[in-house]
Amino acid sequence: MKAIITGSTGMLGKGVLLECIDDPPVEQVLLINRKHLDISHPKVKEVIHKDFRDFNSIKEQLEGYDACFHCMGVSSARMSEEKFTEITYTMSKALATVLYSINPNMVFNYVSGAGTDSTEKSSTMWARVKGKTENMILNMGFKDAYMFRPGAILPERGTKSNTKLYHMLYVVTRPLFPLMKRMKSVTTTTRIGRAMINLYDHPQSLKHLEGADINKVADIK
Repeated sequence: MKAIITGSTGMLGKGVLLECIDDPPVEQVLLINRKHLDISHPKVKEVIHKDFRDFNSIKEQLEGYDACFHCMGVSSARMSEEKFTEITYTMSKALATVLYSINPNMVFNYVSGAGTDSTEKSSTMWARVKGKTENMILNMGFKDAYMFRPGAILPERGTKSNTKLYHMLYVVTRPLFPLMKRMKSVTTTTRIGRAMINLYDHPQSLKHLEGADINKVADIK
């Protein structure tokens, strides 16, 4: 498998990248980033792309890949619906549209969030926008697509959140991580990475994966 990863400069995307590097069947990884990620590995290629509203300028570099792990995302805190929609929906649609035109047989995994509203009618802005984004990807026509809806995510393997508040919260609660990992609804950056990789060879009928579902798929051998 050859995979494309977005959001690898963030906690979750970095965790997914580390799992891809360590997994022998993953033979190549392409990172699409706005800024350079300081990582060097024979499997890993990186393309720096500034405008995520249009991927046509790098279309040729996206050819030959079997899966996309779309981990890019932002917090909706203090953000207008217009701006959040641009980053969450518009940019995701631009990426999905180009990738579908290149390879409709691709498996597309999108990191959404617990509480996302598939009806797109929620009174909560981010839940509506993410629901709209999920529906767009699921209806694009890819061979397969999965919406990851994790709740609590624990960082592993040295990954850390770029959001100061979340980073501080992780530092304070780290002693509780072993106990939290026993909770079915809690997942980790490692398990999300493992689940994304496993879904390529082990398709599931369930397309919206909550924390417990993610952990179950991650444990497939």
